[in-house]
Amino acid sequence: MLPSQNQTSPVLIEPVQRGATLLQDIASAQPGPGEVMLWWLGQSGYAIKTASALWYVDLYLSEHLTAKYANTDKPHIRMTAAPLRGPDLTDVQWLFASHKHSDHLDPGSAPQILAASPQARLILPTAIIDYATTLGLDRARLIGTRGDETIQVGPLTVHSIPSAHPALDYTEESGYPFLGFVFQVDGLTLYHSGDTLVYDGLADRLRRFEIDIAFLPINGTNERLLRLGTPPNMNAEEAVALACEVRPRLVIPHHYDMFTFNTADVRDFERIASAAGVPCAVLRCGARFSWRRPS
Repeated sequence: MLPSQNQTSPVLIEPVQRGATLLQDIASAQPGPGEVMLWWLGQSGYAIKTASALWYVDLYLSEHLTAKYANTDKPHIRMTAAPLRGPDLTDVQWLFASHKHSDHLDPGSAPQILAASPQARLILPTAIIDYATTLGLDRARLIGTRGDETIQVGPLTVHSIPSAHPALDYTEESGYPFLGFVFQVDGLTLYHSGDTLVYDGLADRLRRFEIDIAFLPINGTNERLLRLGTPPNMNAEEAVALACEVRPRLVIPHHYDMFTFNTADVRDFERIASAAGVPCAVLRCGARFSWRRPS
Protein backbone atom coordinates (compact mmCIF):
# COMPACT_ATOMS: atom_id res chain seq x y z
CA MET A 1 0.00 0.00 0.00
CA LEU A 2 1.21 3.51 -0.76
CA PRO A 3 1.94 5.72 2.22
CA SER A 4 -1.01 7.89 3.14
CA GLN A 5 -0.76 11.64 2.87
CA ASN A 6 -1.06 13.56 6.10
CA GLN A 7 -4.80 14.13 6.44
CA THR A 8 -4.56 17.19 8.67
CA SER A 9 -6.66 19.93 7.10
CA PRO A 10 -4.77 23.12 6.23
CA VAL A 11 -6.04 26.58 7.01
CA LEU A 12 -8.56 27.18 4.25
CA ILE A 13 -8.01 29.88 1.67
CA GLU A 14 -11.04 32.12 2.05
CA PRO A 15 -12.81 33.44 -1.05
CA VAL A 16 -12.76 37.19 -1.52
CA GLN A 17 -16.55 37.09 -1.77
CA ARG A 18 -18.94 34.28 -0.93
CA GLY A 19 -22.62 33.52 -0.52
CA ALA A 20 -25.15 36.31 -1.00
CA THR A 21 -22.44 38.94 -1.50
CA LEU A 22 -20.89 37.01 -4.38
CA LEU A 23 -24.29 36.25 -5.93
CA GLN A 24 -25.21 39.93 -5.81
CA ASP A 25 -21.93 40.89 -7.44
CA ILE A 26 -22.55 38.46 -10.30
CA ALA A 27 -26.16 39.58 -10.73
CA SER A 28 -25.37 43.30 -10.68
CA ALA A 29 -22.37 43.16 -13.02
CA GLN A 30 -23.03 44.81 -16.38
CA PRO A 31 -20.26 44.06 -18.87
CA GLY A 32 -19.97 46.52 -21.71
CA PRO A 33 -19.38 45.78 -25.39
CA GLY A 34 -16.37 43.51 -25.85
CA GLU A 35 -16.05 43.01 -22.09
CA VAL A 36 -16.13 39.83 -20.04
CA MET A 37 -16.42 39.53 -16.26
CA LEU A 38 -15.19 36.38 -14.54
CA TRP A 39 -15.47 34.89 -11.09
CA TRP A 40 -13.20 31.95 -10.28
CA LEU A 41 -15.21 29.59 -8.08
CA GLY A 42 -12.35 27.20 -7.32
CA GLN A 43 -10.44 24.44 -9.15
CA SER A 44 -11.62 24.73 -12.79
CA GLY A 45 -14.95 26.41 -12.06
CA TYR A 46 -16.02 29.82 -13.30
CA ALA A 47 -18.97 32.12 -13.65
CA ILE A 48 -18.56 33.96 -16.95
CA LYS A 49 -20.62 37.00 -17.92
CA THR A 50 -20.69 39.09 -21.09
CA ALA A 51 -23.13 41.72 -22.34
CA SER A 52 -25.75 39.12 -23.32
CA ALA A 53 -24.88 35.91 -21.48
CA LEU A 54 -24.07 34.39 -18.10
CA TRP A 55 -22.87 30.81 -17.88
CA TYR A 56 -21.02 28.50 -15.53
CA VAL A 57 -18.30 25.95 -16.25
CA ASP A 58 -16.95 22.95 -14.29
CA LEU A 59 -18.31 23.84 -10.88
CA TYR A 60 -17.14 21.91 -7.83
CA LEU A 61 -19.02 23.38 -4.87
CA SER A 62 -19.49 20.44 -2.50
CA GLU A 63 -17.40 18.22 -0.25
CA HIS A 64 -18.17 15.11 -2.31
CA LEU A 65 -14.56 14.14 -3.00
CA THR A 66 -13.38 14.87 0.52
CA ALA A 67 -15.96 12.42 1.82
CA LYS A 68 -15.34 9.86 -0.93
CA TYR A 69 -11.59 9.65 -0.38
CA ALA A 70 -11.40 10.11 3.39
CA ASN A 71 -9.01 7.61 5.01
CA THR A 72 -7.52 6.53 1.68
CA ASP A 73 -4.11 6.95 0.07
CA LYS A 74 -5.28 10.08 -1.75
CA PRO A 75 -7.37 12.14 0.66
CA HIS A 76 -8.97 15.09 -1.10
CA ILE A 77 -8.27 17.69 1.55
CA ARG A 78 -9.85 20.97 0.49
CA MET A 79 -7.53 24.00 0.29
CA THR A 80 -9.99 26.72 -0.76
CA ALA A 81 -13.36 27.15 0.90
CA ALA A 82 -16.37 26.86 -1.39
CA PRO A 83 -17.61 30.35 -2.28
CA LEU A 84 -21.10 29.02 -3.06
CA ARG A 85 -23.12 25.86 -2.62
CA GLY A 86 -25.38 24.27 -5.22
CA PRO A 87 -28.71 25.49 -3.77
CA ASP A 88 -27.43 29.09 -3.84
CA LEU A 89 -27.54 29.16 -7.65
CA THR A 90 -31.16 29.87 -8.56
CA ASP A 91 -30.72 31.75 -11.85
CA VAL A 92 -28.51 29.41 -13.89
CA GLN A 93 -29.44 28.98 -17.54
CA TRP A 94 -26.34 27.26 -18.88
CA LEU A 95 -24.02 24.98 -16.93
CA PHE A 96 -21.12 23.24 -18.71
CA ALA A 97 -19.24 20.15 -17.58
CA SER A 98 -16.12 19.14 -19.50
CA HIS A 99 -16.05 15.50 -18.33
CA LYS A 100 -17.31 13.11 -15.67
CA HIS A 101 -14.70 13.58 -12.94
CA SER A 102 -16.39 14.89 -9.83
CA ASP A 103 -14.42 18.13 -9.57
CA HIS A 104 -15.90 19.07 -12.97
CA LEU A 105 -19.31 17.37 -12.89
CA ASP A 106 -19.97 17.44 -9.18
CA PRO A 107 -22.40 14.80 -7.86
CA GLY A 108 -22.69 16.91 -4.72
CA SER A 109 -23.84 20.13 -6.37
CA ALA A 110 -24.93 19.58 -10.00
CA PRO A 111 -28.28 18.02 -9.00
CA GLN A 112 -28.79 20.82 -6.48
CA ILE A 113 -28.09 23.49 -9.11
CA LEU A 114 -30.58 22.00 -11.56
CA ALA A 115 -33.15 21.71 -8.78
CA ALA A 116 -32.63 25.33 -7.68
CA SER A 117 -32.64 26.60 -11.29
CA PRO A 118 -35.55 24.86 -13.06
CA GLN A 119 -34.64 26.61 -16.32
CA ALA A 120 -31.02 25.37 -16.30
CA ARG A 121 -29.58 23.10 -18.95
CA LEU A 122 -26.35 21.12 -18.55
CA ILE A 123 -24.04 20.89 -21.57
CA LEU A 124 -21.65 17.95 -21.41
CA PRO A 125 -19.99 15.26 -23.53
CA THR A 126 -22.51 12.97 -25.19
CA ALA A 127 -20.35 10.09 -23.95
CA ILE A 128 -21.25 10.78 -20.31
CA ILE A 129 -24.97 11.50 -20.58
CA ASP A 130 -25.88 8.04 -19.28
CA TYR A 131 -23.53 8.57 -16.34
CA ALA A 132 -25.09 11.97 -15.61
CA THR A 133 -28.53 10.40 -15.32
CA THR A 134 -27.19 8.13 -12.55
CA LEU A 135 -26.64 11.31 -10.52
CA GLY A 136 -30.37 12.00 -10.69
CA LEU A 137 -30.14 14.50 -13.54
CA ASP A 138 -33.08 14.63 -15.93
CA ARG A 139 -32.00 13.46 -19.39
CA ALA A 140 -34.35 16.04 -20.94
CA ARG A 141 -32.25 18.83 -19.42
CA LEU A 142 -28.94 17.53 -20.75
CA ILE A 143 -27.41 18.78 -24.01
CA GLY A 144 -24.72 16.52 -25.37
CA THR A 145 -21.88 17.31 -27.73
CA ARG A 146 -19.54 14.73 -29.28
CA GLY A 147 -16.49 16.96 -29.71
CA ASP A 148 -15.17 18.53 -32.90
CA GLU A 149 -18.58 20.06 -33.47
CA THR A 150 -20.38 23.37 -33.03
CA ILE A 151 -23.66 23.86 -31.20
CA GLN A 152 -25.74 26.91 -30.37
CA VAL A 153 -26.65 27.36 -26.71
CA GLY A 154 -28.79 30.45 -26.30
CA PRO A 155 -26.58 33.37 -27.38
CA LEU A 156 -23.44 31.23 -27.14
CA THR A 157 -21.80 29.60 -30.14
CA VAL A 158 -19.97 26.66 -28.57
CA HIS A 159 -17.24 24.66 -30.28
CA SER A 160 -16.47 21.43 -28.40
CA ILE A 161 -12.75 20.65 -28.50
CA PRO A 162 -11.47 17.13 -27.71
CA SER A 163 -9.31 16.91 -24.59
CA ALA A 164 -6.84 14.15 -23.67
CA HIS A 165 -7.10 13.06 -20.04
CA PRO A 166 -4.80 11.31 -20.56
CA ALA A 167 -6.00 9.84 -23.88
CA LEU A 168 -8.65 11.13 -26.28
CA ASP A 169 -10.67 7.88 -25.92
CA TYR A 170 -12.80 8.58 -29.00
CA THR A 171 -15.54 6.15 -29.98
CA GLU A 172 -17.67 6.28 -33.10
CA GLU A 173 -20.79 5.78 -31.01
CA SER A 174 -20.49 8.73 -28.65
CA GLY A 175 -17.46 10.82 -29.59
CA TYR A 176 -14.98 12.18 -27.05
CA PRO A 177 -15.58 11.81 -23.29
CA PHE A 178 -13.21 14.65 -22.34
CA LEU A 179 -13.85 18.09 -23.81
CA GLY A 180 -12.84 21.70 -23.75
CA PHE A 181 -15.11 24.45 -24.99
CA VAL A 182 -14.52 27.48 -27.19
CA PHE A 183 -17.24 30.02 -26.42
CA GLN A 184 -18.03 32.80 -28.89
CA VAL A 185 -20.41 35.56 -27.83
CA ASP A 186 -20.57 39.36 -27.98
CA GLY A 187 -17.40 39.60 -30.09
CA LEU A 188 -15.37 37.54 -27.60
CA THR A 189 -13.74 34.12 -27.96
CA LEU A 190 -12.91 32.18 -24.79
CA TYR A 191 -11.39 28.70 -24.48
CA HIS A 192 -11.87 26.58 -21.37
CA SER A 193 -9.73 23.46 -21.66
CA GLY A 194 -11.32 21.23 -19.06
CA ASP A 195 -8.66 18.71 -18.07
CA THR A 196 -6.17 17.91 -20.81
CA LEU A 197 -2.64 17.15 -21.79
CA VAL A 198 -1.14 18.93 -24.79
CA TYR A 199 -1.59 16.41 -27.60
CA ASP A 200 -0.71 16.47 -31.28
CA GLY A 201 -3.44 18.47 -32.98
CA LEU A 202 -4.65 20.53 -30.01
CA ALA A 203 -2.82 23.68 -31.07
CA ASP A 204 -4.05 23.24 -34.65
CA ARG A 205 -7.63 22.96 -33.43
CA LEU A 206 -7.27 26.11 -31.35
CA ARG A 207 -5.46 28.18 -33.98
CA ARG A 208 -8.67 28.17 -36.03
CA PHE A 209 -9.95 30.71 -33.54
CA GLU A 210 -8.68 34.10 -32.49
CA ILE A 211 -8.78 33.29 -28.79
CA ASP A 212 -9.05 36.18 -26.39
CA ILE A 213 -8.74 34.25 -23.12
CA ALA A 214 -7.50 30.68 -22.64
CA PHE A 215 -8.21 28.93 -19.34
CA LEU A 216 -5.51 26.26 -19.00
CA PRO A 217 -4.70 23.72 -16.24
CA ILE A 218 -1.31 23.84 -14.54
CA ASN A 219 -1.31 21.03 -11.97
CA GLY A 220 0.57 18.55 -14.18
CA THR A 221 1.47 15.24 -12.58
CA ASN A 222 4.23 13.47 -10.70
CA GLU A 223 5.32 9.91 -9.93
CA ARG A 224 3.15 9.63 -6.83
CA LEU A 225 0.01 10.86 -8.62
CA LEU A 226 0.60 8.41 -11.44
CA ARG A 227 0.98 5.55 -8.94
CA LEU A 228 -2.31 6.62 -7.37
CA GLY A 229 -4.04 6.51 -10.76
CA THR A 230 -4.70 10.25 -10.89
CA PRO A 231 -5.06 11.32 -14.55
CA PRO A 232 -2.45 13.90 -15.58
CA ASN A 233 -2.92 17.43 -16.84
CA MET A 234 -0.55 19.79 -18.57
CA ASN A 235 1.80 21.55 -16.17
CA ALA A 236 2.78 25.21 -16.07
CA GLU A 237 5.58 24.85 -18.63
CA GLU A 238 3.31 22.96 -21.03
CA ALA A 239 0.49 25.48 -20.61
CA VAL A 240 2.83 28.33 -21.45
CA ALA A 241 4.26 26.43 -24.43
CA LEU A 242 0.74 25.86 -25.75
CA ALA A 243 -0.04 29.53 -25.29
CA CYS A 244 3.08 30.43 -27.27
CA GLU A 245 1.72 28.33 -30.15
CA VAL A 246 -1.90 29.49 -29.98
CA ARG A 247 -1.31 33.13 -28.93
CA PRO A 248 -4.40 33.96 -26.86
CA ARG A 249 -4.53 37.53 -25.65
CA LEU A 250 -4.61 36.33 -22.05
CA VAL A 251 -4.06 33.05 -20.18
CA ILE A 252 -5.81 32.26 -16.91
CA PRO A 253 -4.52 29.20 -15.03
CA HIS A 254 -6.84 26.75 -13.31
CA HIS A 255 -6.85 23.39 -11.50
CA TYR A 256 -4.81 24.32 -8.42
CA ASP A 257 -5.39 25.30 -4.77
CA MET A 258 -8.27 22.86 -4.38
CA PHE A 259 -6.79 19.61 -3.01
CA THR A 260 -3.53 19.31 -1.13
CA PHE A 261 -2.49 16.08 -2.87
CA ASN A 262 -2.85 17.47 -6.42
CA THR A 263 -2.06 21.14 -6.81
CA ALA A 264 0.63 23.50 -8.11
CA ASP A 265 2.23 26.76 -7.05
CA VAL A 266 0.64 29.35 -9.31
CA ARG A 267 3.63 31.63 -8.76
CA ASP A 268 5.71 29.20 -10.82
CA PHE A 269 3.22 29.59 -13.66
CA GLU A 270 3.40 33.38 -13.39
CA ARG A 271 7.18 33.29 -13.52
CA ILE A 272 7.30 30.99 -16.55
CA ALA A 273 4.62 32.97 -18.40
CA SER A 274 6.40 36.25 -17.71
CA ALA A 275 9.71 34.88 -18.99
CA ALA A 276 7.99 33.71 -22.19
CA GLY A 277 6.13 36.99 -22.70
CA VAL A 278 2.73 35.33 -22.28
CA PRO A 279 0.13 37.69 -20.78
CA CYS A 280 -1.58 36.06 -17.83
CA ALA A 281 -3.89 36.83 -14.96
CA VAL A 282 -4.17 34.91 -11.70
CA LEU A 283 -7.65 35.20 -10.29
CA ARG A 284 -8.61 35.14 -6.63
CA CYS A 285 -11.46 32.86 -5.70
CA GLY A 286 -14.74 34.78 -5.49
CA ALA A 287 -13.33 38.06 -6.78
CA ARG A 288 -14.62 39.79 -9.90
CA PHE A 289 -12.13 40.04 -12.75
CA SER A 290 -12.90 42.21 -15.78
CA TRP A 291 -11.22 42.15 -19.20
CA ARG A 292 -12.05 44.11 -22.34
CA ARG A 293 -11.06 43.10 -25.85
CA PRO A 294 -8.73 45.68 -27.43
CA SER A 295 -10.50 47.65 -30.11
